[in-house]
Amino acid sequence: MTGAGQRPSFGVARPMQGGGNASSPLDGGNQFPTVDPATLPGAPAEPAPPVDAMARLAHRQDAPAEAGPAKAEGFEASVHKIKEQVLPRLLERVDPEAAATLNKDELAEEFRPIIGEVLAELKINLNRREQFALEKVLVDELLGLGPLEELLADADISDIMVNGPDQTYIEKKGKLQLANIQFRDEEHLFQIAQRIVNKVGRRVDQTTPLADARLADGSRVNVIVPPLSLRGTAISIRKFSAKPITLDMMAGFGSMSPKMATALKIAGASRFNIVISGGTGSGKTTMLNALSKMIDPGERVITIEDAAELRLQQPHWLPLETRPANLEGNGAITIRDLVVNALRMRPDRIILGEIRGSECFDMLAAMNTGHDGSMCTLHSNSPREALARMENMVMMSDIKVPKEAISRQIADSVDLIVQVKRLRDGSRRVTNITEVIGMEGPVIVTQELFKFEYLDESADGKIIGEYRAMGLRPYTLDKAKQFGFDQPFLESCL
Repeated sequence: MTGAGQRPSFGVARPMQGGGNASSPLDGGNQFPTVDPATLPGAPAEPAPPVDAMARLAHRQDAPAEAGPAKAEGFEASVHKIKEQVLPRLLERVDPEAAATLNKDELAEEFRPIIGEVLAELKINLNRREQFALEKVLVDELLGLGPLEELLADADISDIMVNGPDQTYIEKKGKLQLANIQFRDEEHLFQIAQRIVNKVGRRVDQTTPLADARLADGSRVNVIVPPLSLRGTAISIRKFSAKPITLDMMAGFGSMSPKMATALKIAGASRFNIVISGGTGSGKTTMLNALSKMIDPGERVITIEDAAELRLQQPHWLPLETRPANLEGNGAITIRDLVVNALRMRPDRIILGEIRGSECFDMLAAMNTGHDGSMCTLHSNSPREALARMENMVMMSDIKVPKEAISRQIADSVDLIVQVKRLRDGSRRVTNITEVIGMEGPVIVTQELFKFEYLDESADGKIIGEYRAMGLRPYTLDKAKQFGFDQPFLESCL
């Protein structure tokens, strides 16, 4: 027998029975139209033939051990060289505090005659294109983020990783490559790092050598400085697409199948409690943003993050952000503090950017006490590991609860685990969609609805695989039925 509000115990996954024809096409209803991946931009091309795995290892062994600093070339190099000559003289003639009150266009207008004077003194002749480029890099130097500005402006770049003043890597279209930018020296790079964190009211120095921040566009930033970083100041920037990514777009990109997209749409709209699991850079936040678009506009949504990066489209959305301790070590506001407070703010849903510790228990309590549809992310390599991590996070906190009670709380609270992964070819895929269906003794029982199966690798390094629906009747079907989505949900899982 089970208590009120608890799910029953199941020893094995129940096979699909009735409720739809396995061979029927995916319908999804008018609210969830399907898409043909070939019709969307970025649809994956036909993969190249497979290549021998040992040949790849031989090539890797012969590759150079370490990349040196990238060097700017041609027009770009000449502009930056002139900038180094002009900047010191320019700073002698302008008031930095007054310059900080202007926007970039106004500052460029003010700089134009002064730059002309400095160039005349240095006997440097520039054409209109070169002078415009020089104005831009000088303005970026004083008001922006210096050499990082051109990388931030490139929509194809998703990650920027600065490893000291002489080496910067970028991720472009899923692949890491060396960027052709450099900072003048460590002091220059450190000033840029301080400029980033100061804008969000945080600090970074030798006594506080770690900081999380965000840029004006919502991009997430992490800064670590010496003595912890041995190569100098390191800045990691995770950029986010200016155009919101939807589940249909992800299906079109090959990150999931259209059936998986339909199932996730219904899960988001039907107020499933969802945990998104994956490694660093696997696309957890992108998935969370895409799922959040299925939330009813009439619901009150509260998001809680260390560094705010979620971009929800709902009208009734309140983002909350943690606060680090001050110089005296006081005043810190943790994620757990915000979760506890959010429960007093009449939320319909609570969304956590990431759970790392004791706040996991409060999140589970919220999911199980009238806040259905709550979502969170965590770092884990598989759905089963995600459950184990949640158990460990609660047990490592100061909450003294037996392990079996913690497992029961997880089984009663979580409906779906969405596993995302960044594969070695740079592609990001949903590798598993797994239901949490109950308890069998001390073990949490799950049922896999979808999985990505690896098949091979093509000559150009692309992963070849297929998405499979496991053909099982979902246990969460009753929850979807309350919102009228039981039939399309069942059909999507076949």
